[in-house]
Amino acid sequence: MAIDKSKTNRIKERYEELTGTLADPAVASDPATYAKYSKELAQLTPQVGAIEKYEACQKEIEDLLELLDSPDVQHDPEMKEMATRDLAAAKDDLELLEKELMVYLAPKDPRDGRSVVLEIRAGAGGEESALFAGDLLKMYKSYAARYGWTVTDIESSPTELGGYQKVVVEVDGAGAYSRLKFESGVHRVQRVPVTESGGRVHTSTATVAVLPEADSTEVRIDPKDLRIDIFRSSGAGGQHINKTSSAIRITHLPSGLVVTCQDERSQFQNKEKAMAVLQSRLWAIANQGDLDAENSERRSQVGTGDRSERIRTYNYHQGRVTDHRIGLTLYRLEEILAGDLDEIVDALTLAKAAEEEKNGTD
Repeated sequence: MAIDKSKTNRIKERYEELTGTLADPAVASDPATYAKYSKELAQLTPQVGAIEKYEACQKEIEDLLELLDSPDVQHDPEMKEMATRDLAAAKDDLELLEKELMVYLAPKDPRDGRSVVLEIRAGAGGEESALFAGDLLKMYKSYAARYGWTVTDIESSPTELGGYQKVVVEVDGAGAYSRLKFESGVHRVQRVPVTESGGRVHTSTATVAVLPEADSTEVRIDPKDLRIDIFRSSGAGGQHINKTSSAIRITHLPSGLVVTCQDERSQFQNKEKAMAVLQSRLWAIANQGDLDAENSERRSQVGTGDRSERIRTYNYHQGRVTDHRIGLTLYRLEEILAGDLDEIVDALTLAKAAEEEKNGTD
């Protein structure tokens, strides 16, 4: 996938245009207009920065090639060796900068800027699968912290050993969907479980679903189609019972969808969060044109949870993480589980952009 020079020029021209527009006193005095253009400028700023670094590196390579062709360098072995070494380093830098720029220039999904509803379920593997679901939750929470996103608990079914049969959270922040959408699918872990006394490696799975948040303008829900139940929420293992009934269960009667939220302190907060999840699920189903299947969107994302289905494998013995969709293997298991997902996400974004570019030119 080559860098489209005309596209980078258009981005730079638009950036300069916006900079001039925001300096106009008439625009500065209009808060709504100023905010609109400022938002667009903020979105373009990292793209322009990547373009400038890429073009500067290109210019450096051109200068070094010209230098190597000069008679002075041709007759000076020491200078020639130095210039050749600098050229090799610059070419390596250009390759990295090109990949970074391709990610910025990749076609944007209109939903990319949205917050998400993230759901993790234990799959095959019993208690070990539930523990792995908890590990994935920690990984995503750490990743969210790197971007300054807010993670709010919606619903959870904890196990006695600290895992989860199911956990649903809201990840609120600009661009959350763009960075998390590739996480949907079956995640496989290969390790010796804490519940295994014989020291044998087991394979377990957990499924992840990522839904972009929808709002009331996109999904119209008739209150008459809802059954809302209020009950007492409980903490891990049922040890802590609220003095007041604050947990909310919302059933959407036409589709049969059921959403529960019990992790907020008040009925209002739980209802608000549950409605956000319901809207996102209904939006996903409606945009698939399949309102009759409750889990159609989720099934398309996560499959059945069987061990043979997977998008990524986490192998503890080898310290290895492999994303099977693009054949990427990294020996940085600990860092990735600690939330360092950018290398994987960038590679997936780049692969998706290359695929779309190919399909668009066929």
